[in-house]
Amino acid sequence: MEAVKVFERKDVPLEWEYDDDADTLYLSFGKPKAALGLDIGEGVVVRYDEQAHEVVGLTIVGVGRRLEEYVKNKS
Repeated sequence: MEAVKVFERKDVPLEWEYDDDADTLYLSFGKPKAALGLDIGEGVVVRYDEQAHEVVGLTIVGVGRRLEEYVKNKS
């Protein structure tokens, strides 16, 4: 089995978009592109390019709610 390339390309800019209605943060390493979504649990989906064998992004569901809970519990 071939290893997955996660963050090998340091020169690729991080792009992001937040959907307030869905409370979802989309992170892309480079320009967003079609990829396989792998649900790794707790609202995190890894976007994986099967041809390049590399992670091309992350989707985090409920990020605003989680941040509110974290801040509330730290107070």
